[in-house]
Amino acid sequence: VSKPTKDLVSLFRSLPHPLAPACCSSRYGLALLSCFGFFVVYSLRVNLSVAMVDMLNNTHQSNPNHSSSVCPAHANPSRPKHNHTASVYNWDSETQGWILGSFFYGYILTQIPGGYLAGRYGPKWLMGFGILGTVIFTLLTPVAADLGASYLIAVRVLEGIGEGVTFPAMYTMWAAWAPPLERSRLLTISYIGAQLGTVISLPLSGEICFYLDWTYVFYIFGAVGLVWFVLWTFLVFDSPNTHPRISERERIYITTSLKNELSTSAGFIPWRAIVTSTPLWAIVVAHFSYNWTFYTLLTLLPTYMNNILGFSIQENGMLSALPYMGCAVMAVLSGQLADYLRETCLYPTVRVRKSFSLIGMIGPAVFLVAAGYTGCNYTLAVTFLTISSSLGGVSASGFNINHLDIAPSYAGILLGITNTFATIPGMVGPVIARLLTKHNTIEEWQAVFYIAAAINLFGAVFYTVFGQGTVQPWAVHTSFSHGD
Repeated sequence: VSKPTKDLVSLFRSLPHPLAPACCSSRYGLALLSCFGFFVVYSLRVNLSVAMVDMLNNTHQSNPNHSSSVCPAHANPSRPKHNHTASVYNWDSETQGWILGSFFYGYILTQIPGGYLAGRYGPKWLMGFGILGTVIFTLLTPVAADLGASYLIAVRVLEGIGEGVTFPAMYTMWAAWAPPLERSRLLTISYIGAQLGTVISLPLSGEICFYLDWTYVFYIFGAVGLVWFVLWTFLVFDSPNTHPRISERERIYITTSLKNELSTSAGFIPWRAIVTSTPLWAIVVAHFSYNWTFYTLLTLLPTYMNNILGFSIQENGMLSALPYMGCAVMAVLSGQLADYLRETCLYPTVRVRKSFSLIGMIGPAVFLVAAGYTGCNYTLAVTFLTISSSLGGVSASGFNINHLDIAPSYAGILLGITNTFATIPGMVGPVIARLLTKHNTIEEWQAVFYIAAAINLFGAVFYTVFGQGTVQPWAVHTSFSHGD
């Protein structure tokens, strides 16, 4: 890079803070509200897996000593009995599998359409109505369950369709709102809501089931979703130019920082260039690989805690939430560090994205395999699983937001493409894992962890070789691009 260009870049990088402070700004307001939105999205996604325990007609309720677990069971403190007023159902394990997996069959359908529609009609209402639809079907869950398993499966597919547009819509929104040097910060604040939704709804759903009954899990989280929709409707706008309350300083700062990155031809989408883009396929492979581990743990960690380590359902909720708490904390810290390295230390974007992806994918692989060899050392097992997921949070500033580096104008469509592939592990990963762990032995679970770790390693290497950090020529009509 020539010296005059470097001087210009340095001058530009010195402007943001005096021009548009973060405190009370519209862009950070959007980050917090979208964080709340993703909290709702993930609460509605994971609460069924906890409620399912109470929805089954388990007449021989597993006795407190958990004799079925591989490791010696933990003492289970007796808690006051509650009245079971809600219905229970006689669903076999296959039906349960279909009910729990049905969400992803809807979710995968609206990834690419979500990115396209957000670009065409604006992300605000697509995101808003997508989550509102999910909220409404969540509130109808108890009715659907009473009508039969097929109705419940249909409702969960519809919930997945509603939630499928959320990530592509939000990426499209950030393409217009996130200054390049604040991307890691803003996006990690936004997406930490997904981790918080998991962390809070896992144990809270268990408590709601225990003290009220399973129907209230859907009513309470559904009500929270309605509150979010009202706030989103009145406080959020598609772009800085359409926001009536944004300060002029902030509006100029955001639009100036993005003017060389966004495509000028709004209606045209270079589909051929997109699907043949090597940097995009690098993100696809990384996203698929990371999600294999993520979804395997998300759906089966409570099973592992119960069947192998012998934790009761009460302990299970809190301990299963620990890894996601670590992941959320690391995601936010890595976002701050990534932007510091790019802004202050002038590290190239591509180097930051690749470094954070390597740590966020190889780290989890190592500790996941290690967890399989802890035997019945409960503390070490939970510690290794928590470290594994926590290190995964670092990738939030790696491949996870690389879409915005290589094609900000089409970030929603790109995210739709990568998330389509990245949803497949949610559909097949847990199924394969359950096929491999029919006898629930430690050796079988080691095989599950090895497969996830190997897929993670492959994704990390592939992304390191083929990933890029600059705006691609097909994504913009000017030659200049941020990202080194």
